[in-house]
Amino acid sequence: MLKASDQKKLADATLRHAELEHLLAEAADQDKYQKLAKEFADLVPVVELHHEYQRTIAQITEARHMIQTEADRDLRQMAEHELVDLEKSRESIESRIKDLFDPTKNEKDLDVILEIRGGTGGMEASLFVADLYRMYSKYADMKGWKIDPIAITEGEKGLKEAIFSVSGKGASRRLKWESGTHRVQRVPETEAAGRIHTSAATVAVLFEPEEVDLVIDPKDLKIDVYRSSGPGGQSVNTCDSAIRITHLPTGMVVVCQDERSQLKNRIKAFRVLRARLQDHIQQERSKKEAATRKAQVGTGDRSEKIRTYNFPDHRVTDHRIGFTIHQLPAVMEGDLDALFDALLKAEEDARDQIK
Repeated sequence: MLKASDQKKLADATLRHAELEHLLAEAADQDKYQKLAKEFADLVPVVELHHEYQRTIAQITEARHMIQTEADRDLRQMAEHELVDLEKSRESIESRIKDLFDPTKNEKDLDVILEIRGGTGGMEASLFVADLYRMYSKYADMKGWKIDPIAITEGEKGLKEAIFSVSGKGASRRLKWESGTHRVQRVPETEAAGRIHTSAATVAVLFEPEEVDLVIDPKDLKIDVYRSSGPGGQSVNTCDSAIRITHLPTGMVVVCQDERSQLKNRIKAFRVLRARLQDHIQQERSKKEAATRKAQVGTGDRSEKIRTYNFPDHRVTDHRIGFTIHQLPAVMEGDLDALFDALLKAEEDARDQIK
């Protein structure tokens, strides 16, 4: 049988669905209508499953009543056979309902933006940023996901920063683990004595909100246009195409100058800004949700050391779950499934413990 909590979720969803029907009929504001319509559409499968469950329970009750009260033997036998099928249907529906309310099995596919920046380690950190960008790009290719570079800042060697979006089935579910500090231990090419150096890069994973999920007031933005420049300060083109967007309430600043088109840079900058604002809202919300934090793998804090890539030992260790594999060359070539499978398993185990 369904848990009381799941039955309440079904009942609440059905009531909200009916309420939204009336609100949609009265909504005059387009933005409000879109938000309500999205919520209404999200509830449709839940409500349909609830109605199917109610019909099945009613049919089971009717079949049991017939078995207990019907004088005709043949009719009783028909009811008994029907009851067996109905019970199987009930179990199947209950399983679907449990999956519907299980975040690990009902997770939306969202486009994500990854921001990789060099941390401690100087030039070696820049090289590591380039390595991580290549690693994620190769993994995306293996999965058939689309990579869209947004802002790639070159250093003297390697990359100072790499901001790019990833879209495709399952991308957000797997890449959501990557926020935090990634540490690398290896002998730099410039180290004559062969000493192992430790450097780091930080990765931020931002989920791109849908248009109706986040509304930004244009009055909260300051947009500057200027001439883009490349390494060493030289001008990349002769027109003002670079975009700097400042979100005044939070002080967030996004710069995009990779494209020669001002419009394309503006679009990419807005994508990053929206994702950062959504992340800011989520971070503030998660601070207030202790139960949710217990079910997370790690804190999600950007400063948290989440993984070490040790080149001399060919070792990769994820510190959040104590998982180690000695397949570093394969990992750097984009073979990340073993790591992500272990993280998914840890998340499921954590959720089971708090149910």
